Amino acid sequence: MENSEVQQDSTLEKNEMVIDKKSLTYLTETRKWTMFLAILGFIFIGLLAIGVLILGLVGAGCGGLMGGSEMFIIFVVYIVIGVLYFFPIYYLLKFSVNMKKAIEQAEQKDLTVAFEYLKSHYKFIGVLTIVIFGLYILIGIVAAIIGMASIF
Repeated sequence: MENSEVQQDSTLEKNEMVIDKKSLTYLTETRKWTMFLAILGFIFIGLLAIGVLILGLVGAGCGGLMGGSEMFIIFVVYIVIGVLYFFPIYYLLKFSVNMKKAIEQAEQKDLTVAFEYLKSHYKFIGVLTIVIFGLYILIGIVAAIIGMASIF
């Protein structure tokens, strides 16, 4: 029984990773840059929200220049862009906050949580990129079909 516990302990030790001073320096610098990018992202989302409100007010004031349905579509598109932009920025912020805590307190749990948020950030960006490429391909196919139909 004791022999298997020793084997498990040695297996755990082999799977552990040590963060040396140079890696810690890189993580600290990365944390600072991700915090900076997260703050800029939230500022952009705030400006986008203000722009949507202004667009809504100006659109309501202009009345006849654009129909209500066109303004509503533009309004919804900007809201969707803001919501889609929020999540990767939020994940960057959470990575930065947890990484700072992990570095200052030398806490493995916070380091793991920080990397989990970084993984979520890149996973979201990756899925979003695939969806956007899919939409580009779909739009290209639809445009080609419409173009071919107009020839005949």
